[in-house]
Amino acid sequence: MMAKTTCAQEFKEEGLRLFQEGLYEEAIAQFEKAQEMFAAEGNDVEVAEMVNNLGVIYRMLGRWDEAIAALEKAKTTFMRLGDRSREAQTLGNLGGLYASKGERDKSNECLRQAADIFAELDDDQRYGETLLALGVQEWKTGDRSDGLATYETGLHTLQKPTASQKAMRGLLGLRNRLLGTPKEE
Repeated sequence: MMAKTTCAQEFKEEGLRLFQEGLYEEAIAQFEKAQEMFAAEGNDVEVAEMVNNLGVIYRMLGRWDEAIAALEKAKTTFMRLGDRSREAQTLGNLGGLYASKGERDKSNECLRQAADIFAELDDDQRYGETLLALGVQEWKTGDRSDGLATYETGLHTLQKPTASQKAMRGLLGLRNRLLGTPKEE
């Protein structure tokens, strides 16, 4: 039994490595092997994680129907298992997929649900990242003021902002001082 877990884990790790290198077809094969082995062990969380990973790759390849089916399946499994964090991550992936397809309303709905779950879980980093994505989508739908406000809230929520995000925070702080806007807490 231990050998199976190690083997499944190795396939998963190899799939992640291949994905990061942009070798998507090869990564699919590794994730499918890992999924099969995790299923044989009855490890539903890892099976759903592999399905989620496949959904992300299908999105990268523009295989929309397969991506939606995989991500919806993973989301349903995480919901059934009560794994709220992975459910929210999968909702975020669905939001990104719908954004790529230009389906902004669906994207916003998924991202809002993901943000709400991350907020419930006190996962500030993922909450902030999700708000950034949601703010961009709101902006693109023409809702400029809400989009900017959502984005700004996301920036201030991040625990580990990148250098460019820190610079944006500085610019927004300057804007707020110049306009006399109250500082975000």
